[in-house]
Amino acid sequence: MKKYILILTFLFSVNTIWASFVYLPMSHDNQKNHLKAYGIVYYALQNGLKAKWLLNYDGGAFLIENNDAVVNECKVRGVSYEVISDAKSQLILEEIASPSKNQEAVTLEKAPKIAVYSPKNKMPWDDAVTMVLTYAEIPFDVVYDEEVLNDELLLYEWLHLHHEDFTGQYGRFYGAFRTAPWYIRQKKEAEALATKLGYSKVSEEKRDVAKKIRDYVVGGGFMFAMCSATDSFDIALAADGVDICETMFDGDPSEPNYQSRIDFNRTMAFKDFELIRNPTTYEFSSIDMTRKRRINKETDYFVLKDFSAKWDQVPTMLCQNHTQVVKAFMGQTTSFDRSTIKPTVLVLGENTNNKEARYIHGTKGKGMFTFYGGHDPEDYQHRVGDPKTELDLHPTSPGYRLILNNVLFPAAKKKKQKT
Repeated sequence: MKKYILILTFLFSVNTIWASFVYLPMSHDNQKNHLKAYGIVYYALQNGLKAKWLLNYDGGAFLIENNDAVVNECKVRGVSYEVISDAKSQLILEEIASPSKNQEAVTLEKAPKIAVYSPKNKMPWDDAVTMVLTYAEIPFDVVYDEEVLNDELLLYEWLHLHHEDFTGQYGRFYGAFRTAPWYIRQKKEAEALATKLGYSKVSEEKRDVAKKIRDYVVGGGFMFAMCSATDSFDIALAADGVDICETMFDGDPSEPNYQSRIDFNRTMAFKDFELIRNPTTYEFSSIDMTRKRRINKETDYFVLKDFSAKWDQVPTMLCQNHTQVVKAFMGQTTSFDRSTIKPTVLVLGENTNNKEARYIHGTKGKGMFTFYGGHDPEDYQHRVGDPKTELDLHPTSPGYRLILNNVLFPAAKKKKQKT
């Protein structure tokens, strides 16, 4: 009996020594809170621990250096995990390394410092990125025009653009909401800020903000934008030096034939688009597919594309999910007309039947950008004044996972891409 107890004690101690990794599964069946799992990885990196992202393995699982604090956080946050031995982790890594597997283990080195570009007193309707960062318990700072123009973006590795209108047309809400108190207040606040920063027009101030953000990306920053921040950002860059705003927006008429002066060489992602001239139309340009869509809500999905995990690690990281088919959702800018996307830009997710891209990625200088169409992945047609989405009801949301892929991929040790 005594000998049996000694053997059990020895086996237990050996198992404890080998238990050197916290494994976070990310498949549909094995993870009960995909969104908070990203927060666990961020927490580990923030505290100096090592981690690996297992691309295309178990839904894009994570290996984290074993630590009691990480295990405790998994328990507190409701994240599925397993403490595994070093031997088991090596078997997993060997399986992933096989040339026959479209899988890769990417080392995550440092938690990126995150900034969210958003008005300090934003309106009650929500921003999906701000919500999911908060839900996943990933820390971020809020910055806006003053900080951007003062070059404070240099303090951050990752920047999200709130649903902003960089053209100075106040979100194109004029047609439906010009008499609404919130619209009148928002316009006055934007004009006051532009004046404070030394500009006579909001459109000119927003143009310079867009150019500063572009320079941030060119210098090596990572930028993520959703909804109207995607196309209005590129429009502002393309219309640099051209007045495209009507009198109700900036006090004087737009330039005649301004379309002919749009310079597509200045944009990040889009080309050959036509601007919408009517100021009462809730649309910026032909980039967006919202008014061209003929898809029923019940059949509205987009498909994530496959990339080589061993050679094209960045797009593979951005597409990690527990499903390849993702429920679609609308926004002011819902999706992107394929004919307006530059050939140098990767389409990560698309609806081929409707010839629209939902999720695109590209490089600019030393940095990278990702544009994601739509407003809220778990609110199909979010409207002004609608209540916010409660992410406690959607902890495994594939649409929100794509946002968090973008948050985490700047932490990865870089490898030259094949694509």
